Amino acid sequence: MAQNKAASLSNKQPSDYSAKHIQVLEGLEPVRKRPGMYIGSTDVVGLHESLREVIDNAVDEALAGFAKNVWVSLNQDGSATIVDDGRGIPVDIMPQFKKSALEIVMTKLHAGGKFGGSAYKVSGGLHGVGASVVNALSEKMWVEVKRNGKTYRQEYERGVPKTPVKEIQSSSSVFGIDSGTIATFFPDKKIFSTTTFDFDIVKKAIRERAYLIPGLYFHLYDNREEEKKEVNYYFEGGIVSLVEKLNENKYPLHSAIFIKKLEGDVEVEVSLQYNNGYSENVQSYVNVINTVNGGTHLTGFRMALTRAINDYGKKIGSFKNGEDSITGDDTKEGLSAVVFIKMPQDRIQFEGQTKGKLGNAEIQPLVAQIVKEGLSTYFEENPSEARKILEKVYLAAKARLAAKAAKEAILRKGALEGSSLPGKLADCQEKDPKISELYIVEGDSAGGSAKQGRDRKFQAILPIGGKILNTERARLDKIIEHEELKNLIIALGAGIGETVKFEKLRYHRIIIMTDADVDGEHIETLILTFFYRHLPEIVKQGYLYIAQPPLYKLQSGKEIKYAYSDDEKDSEMKMLNGQRKTAINVQRYKGLGEMNPEQLWETTMNPKNRILKQVNIGDAEEADAVFTMLMGDEVPPRKHFIQSNAKTAILDV
Repeated sequence: MAQNKAASLSNKQPSDYSAKHIQVLEGLEPVRKRPGMYIGSTDVVGLHESLREVIDNAVDEALAGFAKNVWVSLNQDGSATIVDDGRGIPVDIMPQFKKSALEIVMTKLHAGGKFGGSAYKVSGGLHGVGASVVNALSEKMWVEVKRNGKTYRQEYERGVPKTPVKEIQSSSSVFGIDSGTIATFFPDKKIFSTTTFDFDIVKKAIRERAYLIPGLYFHLYDNREEEKKEVNYYFEGGIVSLVEKLNENKYPLHSAIFIKKLEGDVEVEVSLQYNNGYSENVQSYVNVINTVNGGTHLTGFRMALTRAINDYGKKIGSFKNGEDSITGDDTKEGLSAVVFIKMPQDRIQFEGQTKGKLGNAEIQPLVAQIVKEGLSTYFEENPSEARKILEKVYLAAKARLAAKAAKEAILRKGALEGSSLPGKLADCQEKDPKISELYIVEGDSAGGSAKQGRDRKFQAILPIGGKILNTERARLDKIIEHEELKNLIIALGAGIGETVKFEKLRYHRIIIMTDADVDGEHIETLILTFFYRHLPEIVKQGYLYIAQPPLYKLQSGKEIKYAYSDDEKDSEMKMLNGQRKTAINVQRYKGLGEMNPEQLWETTMNPKNRILKQVNIGDAEEADAVFTMLMGDEVPPRKHFIQSNAKTAILDV
């Protein structure tokens, strides 16, 4: 591993954390009126954002150098408890308010040690307001603080104190800490559409933070079921461990590179490792916030990576002139990387409410300089591994040029035929992509029914013949040459690869419609792999859907009902049995071709009746691992998955 030798960022502050470190800006009245402004939404996403905010308050104590453990418990009564073994929130009196610092922190917006820079250098919480916002949006909440051998407690309802801050004899917590903070909150049912925490979402958030903060122990308990769950995370390797996890089952080409440097009050950590695959997986963070939309730190990293590889290639004679240089897109093939920035909270500029993109202009050249220096040093010290990286990106450049030539040939051919749209496509009359839909239908038979049954004003149909190319294992030039995928790319209109332009996408609702059998599900998986690996923005924007055709047709006399699941079939049969004496005829649909155009429209394509599943990437890391395991070259992980899940499979025999 290459590491720039610089002082590691130490956020450790003087341990006399007290009321003088707390600053106050305003009260909590706006939070309950407009909760979305503070946590993004009031659905399941906002619910878990609230939990993350309290967790990040505990994490901040670790970033500051005081906490070694964070415990998270999902309780049977619907509450969540978060515990850290840090210094504990100050409880002494703030003279200007004549109240305990704990009460001010919990009941005043923008009150905390993250403003003014004296208590925390960096933090991951929502601009330091997490505790008070969560308190305002909780039916009940209480906080216990252990400091100087004493325990203090205060209780709240919807952000309003119900007891004074008072010393108690013993803590209600089962975690035996000598100092730290214990917070328990009940999400308010009047605010949130759901108050049930999802164990997997919480686990992902905790695992993510465990990778970012090496040496910090995370303990997660789910006490809501009879079979209680427990997960513990601890990673000594930090983001190097995360990169190695991203490259699991992907044949890494070299050991993970690690670059770390402190420049002023900003610390940059980067780890990267190439594998023999064709897809890219790059994650970026600011403090402990996952910047899913990237930002200036990611741009600086990409610039430095391209420049460092080009400079080293020219130095050793691989690239003889500027025409042979690789581009930024060439460096993406098979790249797994993590870019992690730590900086003072009050300097961070996020673009958008959800903190998905870093906007600080000064971070881009800083990251670019540090990464360029680190990579240049690594290449000089590890020439054999540097050559492996050069070979990888050089092959990617050749594939890019081949794909460009193939694409131009396809477009020229289309122009000669008088139309650039594929002949199989039955396009819609609507030209506004926001209204237009494209059905990707398995087989010409179902495609014919769909073409006859559709609403041609806004629904386009593209039949896909048979099982398409597995794009998990294919370069872009092979994808463009594949007839079915070529037709799909041209129909979508946005292009692919380095020239993709999503503003030219012709449909904002792209619907995969396959048979409800094993072959249909395989084709569906192949199409999903194509979109996830090569047009991921379509998935991220929420434009990709899966149609849900009915599994059964139930007919009793002239009355016809459709059922989309076995449970729904049983329910409909009970209802029909209760109404009529006529025998019920049950038809199990095995393919879309068994339905006539009218039935296909009524059950699967009519916006008033149909059921669509929207495809999203809730956990990119998990999705990447699943696609690699199911569609990649490594057989043992796939075999293990099949053996582990065989008992739960529903066989249609």
